[in-house]
Amino acid sequence: MTSEQHLAPFRMPDRLFAELAAGGGSASAVAFLERAERARRLLLLRTLLGHLDALPTPLTPVAEAWRVLKEAAEKSPEPVERLLLAPPTGGWISHMLRRVHGTAVGPPLWAEAGHFSALALSASLHAGTETAFDVPLTDGRLPLPGLGMVRLPGAREGLTVGRATTAGGELTVTGPGRTSGSVRVTCRPLGRGDDTDRGAWLPLRTLTHDGPDGTAPVAVALDDLDPYRDLDDHLPPARLDEDEAREWQRLFGEAVRILTRPATPGPGRVHPAMIRAIVPFGRTGVSPPPLPFVQVSASSGDSFGGMLIVRPASALALAETLVHELQHSKLAALLHLFPLLDDDRAERYYAPWRTDPRHLTGLLHGAYAFTGVAGFWRDRLADAQSVDGQNTDAQSADAVERAGYFFALRRLQSRLAVRTLLTSGRLTAEGRALVSGLARTLDGWLREDVPPAALARARTAAALHRTEWRLRNVVPAPAADPSGLRFRRDRAFWPDVRTHAFATRPAVPRTADEHLAVGDAAAALTRYADVLADAPAEPQALAGWIVTRTILEPGRAARRMLARPEELLEPSPRV
Repeated sequence: MTSEQHLAPFRMPDRLFAELAAGGGSASAVAFLERAERARRLLLLRTLLGHLDALPTPLTPVAEAWRVLKEAAEKSPEPVERLLLAPPTGGWISHMLRRVHGTAVGPPLWAEAGHFSALALSASLHAGTETAFDVPLTDGRLPLPGLGMVRLPGAREGLTVGRATTAGGELTVTGPGRTSGSVRVTCRPLGRGDDTDRGAWLPLRTLTHDGPDGTAPVAVALDDLDPYRDLDDHLPPARLDEDEAREWQRLFGEAVRILTRPATPGPGRVHPAMIRAIVPFGRTGVSPPPLPFVQVSASSGDSFGGMLIVRPASALALAETLVHELQHSKLAALLHLFPLLDDDRAERYYAPWRTDPRHLTGLLHGAYAFTGVAGFWRDRLADAQSVDGQNTDAQSADAVERAGYFFALRRLQSRLAVRTLLTSGRLTAEGRALVSGLARTLDGWLREDVPPAALARARTAAALHRTEWRLRNVVPAPAADPSGLRFRRDRAFWPDVRTHAFATRPAVPRTADEHLAVGDAAAALTRYADVLADAPAEPQALAGWIVTRTILEPGRAARRMLARPEELLEPSPRV
């Protein structure tokens, strides 16, 4: 890190842009994006420090923290660079800029500004320099970015001011006691001594995996401590218990083995070394058992390489999510470099993986992410077919069907979103080049063979989702068109139960959906009609009935009904 001015503009080589536009991106392309994010982060940090210079505070001024950080960077540039580029650092900088502009809330501003001193303390420990800061303590806790968290036993609760000093890699923190006087703790955050056992020092957990070609192991932060690990708001620590941490390591190791099988770089093929941090969300213990798929995952353009994930029970689901969220990081970095679209932020577009209307930027993010996901399942299909060619057991056949289904579904959904983007009239020249690259990738994949039964279920699931989305969101209006939809005021979230349900062929179909999944459209139509006899406008059943009718009675009338299913409903209140 340096304070010198570098005025030469960033120029992305055409070959790297082409890689990213195709939905993939080699290690060189991702490294270029990371360099660009570094430059952006330094610019934002400089802007933020300008706002904080005059902030009244009981803490050490930010100018002193900046001096210490620069001194540490000169002595130990690599670890300080890692601190600067860590996802929570980007989250803190952007959150603080929102705070100073009045668009975010949190603890007292001086306390949040004091996190910069904690960043400088971490840098000082890495460099072995000496420094002293007045720092904010919350219930006696002092988080150290990239290292862990100090806990002062017997410290006063709430927000207080403490003193932190570093010397030769040793950290001493003093703060007000719970009743009177002060409490103090000394530890060595870069070591693994008795401090961990006493509970005074909680180290940052990491997920490890072997580097490629026998290189040194790579560590990815499993961050349950940093207050800025969330996508925006200040977040208290949520320490995982040991069993849950071991489950994360087990699943991550299996996910890495899935992702690092030999393959040419392309959409859906990433090395986990590109990931900087994983934030476990929503659970700190192994009970209750998690679902096999990821319930929630998210990432932020402010935190390149970071992702928030609710742990699933399946390594395959975790591997898919790592691909998905890294795609978001890559696109966010591209959006920082290029004006890809002119978005009025109106939420009016159909996104095949969402239950609500989306704005154009959200649709672009989804198209880019799910192109990567389609590539991930394309590789899984190839893996499963190679195993199935040697092994004819039912488990291998099921793996082929499942991978074929998700590859077929995600390529179809992504291509639909890409078509919407290309016809929106709102892409810039760079945006059209990017989206056209996605279109070429997806068009090639659409010509690839998929097991017929899996392909049929994928097409049916895609049609069901779009039909139900329109029934639940769109006002019946024959004159409406895809670019001018009118939406219901009473629209609300609805559970998408079909995307995963149609992934496998039920052995003994019972419900209407299950009969449709096995290809028995006549039986499905009868059961949907039974539901609609009691509830004529029930969206899930009506969507199933419409899709089934188009299968049994294809033609112009069926296509019109599938295109605008809301016309079967009574007019509803609209926005």
